[in-house]
Amino acid sequence: MAATIADVARRAGVGVGTVSRVLNNRPKVRPATRARVLTAIEELDYVPSETARRLSLGRTQTIAVLSIHLVIPSVIERIRGIESSLTAAGLDMIIRNVETVDRRAQAIRDMSRAERVDGAIFISIGPDPDEYAQIRASGVPVVLVDAHHPELPSVVSDDVEGGRIAGRHLLDLGHTRLGFVGDPPNPSLGVRSSRMRLQGVTEALKERGLRIDPSHIVEGEHSRAEARRSALTILSAPDPPTAVVAANDTLAFGVLHAARDLGLSVPGGLSVIGYDDIDAADLVGLTTVHQPLQETGTEAARRLLALIDGTGTGPSRTTLPVHLTVRETTGPPP
Repeated sequence: MAATIADVARRAGVGVGTVSRVLNNRPKVRPATRARVLTAIEELDYVPSETARRLSLGRTQTIAVLSIHLVIPSVIERIRGIESSLTAAGLDMIIRNVETVDRRAQAIRDMSRAERVDGAIFISIGPDPDEYAQIRASGVPVVLVDAHHPELPSVVSDDVEGGRIAGRHLLDLGHTRLGFVGDPPNPSLGVRSSRMRLQGVTEALKERGLRIDPSHIVEGEHSRAEARRSALTILSAPDPPTAVVAANDTLAFGVLHAARDLGLSVPGGLSVIGYDDIDAADLVGLTTVHQPLQETGTEAARRLLALIDGTGTGPSRTTLPVHLTVRETTGPPP
């Protein structure tokens, strides 16, 4: 029969409460007593009940992660960073995919019940005023990743600067007619990163006294197939762009597919830049803006754990830098 916490207490000559304090690394236990308890645990091969431990801590030891586009590579990388940090801290993680407003509202209602989770991380989700009021009333700490809210801590990459970097790279190569393939604006879900990257590209052009032709901007579903269709539209038009910036690498792959359909060599006939620098970007030689995807997840988990422990500071934004990774898909204009 497996040893119980009472068995450990008898072996160490202490009360059950003392064993619990040692197990939870609480203070006010004499070093000699702590040593006896640890020795008894080892001798009895005692494995604490996780349920009992959570009850003693007054926590669920579980973190909720809410995200849209759950299966896309960039989100998976962010979740990898979150998961590794939570595992190291001995916490569990539940993931909710919230592709619609209704699903997001339900997930936030569920998450706001403190007996279910100790905290939450939102990926690419900016709460609206009603949702923020619900979060605040619940007392459940929340950290945002790739999203913005004035009253919640967030971890983001510098999307506007990333767009500037991409635009400046193409301008330095001699391009003046740039196109942009992005995700559709979705204010109801609080998704802003694609528009912020477009803003950066626009600002880079403005620095040189240039502008992007509105007909060279297309936004559609977050998929390679949709990006291919979007790119075919602008690349088949009169006076098409000689270079295209995609809001992420998945969309950039669709642009490359469209170039192949039209018989355009890359980069001789068309330059293409992606965003994210996922593993597949290296495989196809894609020039792309690298953002620290796993690091945003790791930092968000660190911030959240500090809030749960009461050691975190007030609302603030952590902005991680981005940089350009130049490969084979960019060159001078034809």
